[in-house]
Amino acid sequence: VSCVEPSLSGKNSIIISTFRNLWTDFRTCYGSRHLLLWSLWWALATCGNFQVGNYVQNLWDIISPSAEDGDVWNGAIEAAATLLGAVVSFSMGYIHVNWAVLGEMTLGVLSALDAVLLVVMATTYTIWVNYVCHIIFRMSYQFLITIATFQIAQKLTTERYALVFGCNTFVALLLQTILTAIVVDKKGLDTPVRTQFIIYGAYFGVIAAIFLTAAVVMLTRLGWREAWRRRRLVDEDT
Repeated sequence: VSCVEPSLSGKNSIIISTFRNLWTDFRTCYGSRHLLLWSLWWALATCGNFQVGNYVQNLWDIISPSAEDGDVWNGAIEAAATLLGAVVSFSMGYIHVNWAVLGEMTLGVLSALDAVLLVVMATTYTIWVNYVCHIIFRMSYQFLITIATFQIAQKLTTERYALVFGCNTFVALLLQTILTAIVVDKKGLDTPVRTQFIIYGAYFGVIAAIFLTAAVVMLTRLGWREAWRRRRLVDEDT
């Protein structure tokens, strides 16, 4: 017994120490306003992107039923959206912008664009308009998620990557579960698919409002002329 008890005590102390270190790292990481805002957008937008991806096929089937229309381009459009999203992500290496200054405004403006695109998708009866809106939505998401991932990663040590991106992904999936339970599930609102996309548009509208407000506050404090002057100071200021 005397041999077992010290062993258990040692294991307990290791576990406690590990959790203390995780909590310390968590507070250190999310104590940064810059990292917190980018992580917030990362989680919120990823949740919305998952929802759109999960239910867009249902929307397309309502607009252009596959059983009635043999000329269906859904798969090709998804492939094109993925390819163009990859091109946009790759092009980020050639865009020299100080995202520490203009990042929040960019997140707000493009999130507002996403909100408009989703509402158009929900209300249009033309499948090709819907396809085009979906491609632009995907490109916008890939553009911003690339920036967000870089902005988060550059503020972290390598050892903290798993903690922060794991937490962000967990929050995104938790929000997706809640949104699905409320909007889609039969025990919730059980809304028609067009109404779902209006709700997703409103969701991105809220994201846009949050980040446009944060951007205006930050740019006002910094000074709009100073912000414009520093818009290309990437290396030192990001």
